[in-house]
Amino acid sequence: MGKVVLVTGVARRLGGRFVRRIQRDPEVDRVIGVDAVPPEHHLGGADFVRADIRRPAIARVLAEHAVDTVVHMDVTGTPLSAGGRSAVKETNVIGTMQLLGACQKSPSVKRLVVKSSTSVYGSAPRDPAVFTETTPPKSLPSGGFAKDAVEVEGYVRGFARRRPDVAVCVLRFANILGPCADSPLADYFSLPVLPTVFGYDPRLQFVHEDDVIDVLRIASHEPRRGTLNSGTFNIAGDGVLLLSQCSRRLGRPTVPVLLPAVTWFGSALRTVGVTDFSPEQIRLLTHGRVVSTAQMRETLGFHPKYTTAETFADFARSKGPGLLPPQKVARAVDRLAHVVSKERT
Repeated sequence: MGKVVLVTGVARRLGGRFVRRIQRDPEVDRVIGVDAVPPEHHLGGADFVRADIRRPAIARVLAEHAVDTVVHMDVTGTPLSAGGRSAVKETNVIGTMQLLGACQKSPSVKRLVVKSSTSVYGSAPRDPAVFTETTPPKSLPSGGFAKDAVEVEGYVRGFARRRPDVAVCVLRFANILGPCADSPLADYFSLPVLPTVFGYDPRLQFVHEDDVIDVLRIASHEPRRGTLNSGTFNIAGDGVLLLSQCSRRLGRPTVPVLLPAVTWFGSALRTVGVTDFSPEQIRLLTHGRVVSTAQMRETLGFHPKYTTAETFADFARSKGPGLLPPQKVARAVDRLAHVVSKERT
């Protein structure tokens, strides 16, 4: 008998892509896709079960299908339908609690993979240049998806202690981008004009949605010789981009906003439809965040196909030309940076 894999969050495009990919693996016998709403995309030959992971009924799904591998992808920063931020938080936190409780009671579950985020490190002015998986954050995220991710990882650590026989893999993804990316940061980069925090040019990392699928697949299977796919891993493409470089490559002008106006900044972005643009997202666009991916390569054995720059380039191509030619944006950004540096000196 092959593996029976249950995947949560399959109504989202990324979850649907992973379901279609994992069922092609020869060692996988069945794939069960779970979500509270039916997906608009096809799931190939996978079985879809309409179930809300916030409800105890998820335990019956695990038992009925004798699931041995759970891939929890229903941890996200954007609502899929009506309900807004409160529904997202409930699914992220309460849903994870219910799912882990069901996994704890299921004797068939032997592997758990959780989609998390590098946002658990927060973004603060005195952060280290590079975060490793063991680096404690200078200040814990106070709200939004970042706080959800911190709580989710806390529950996962508790589950791992209670079920040491289950291989648990937590993947902390950098900002996910690509032609089909669905996140607050992707919404932000889709704006015709990018508000930025005056005087700051943060370093950013990205991971391509294709690489997300590949690393989830690796984590879902038995480790290859010389690798280990249990533990916590940062996942990001090589290199970094400055926010000013991102604006140039998009051909979108920036509008600097003074740091004391960050509350208005976030409210304005939510007004134009950028969901869950919490203070943590604003801190990211102020201080940035860079993580080490050494463990991803050396221990997990995963090497992304896309660098951070290549990921952003693919995303930019999918958005089409911006308001201004990239060359004009580059000159304008350079002039602004020169003015700011003169004022500081």
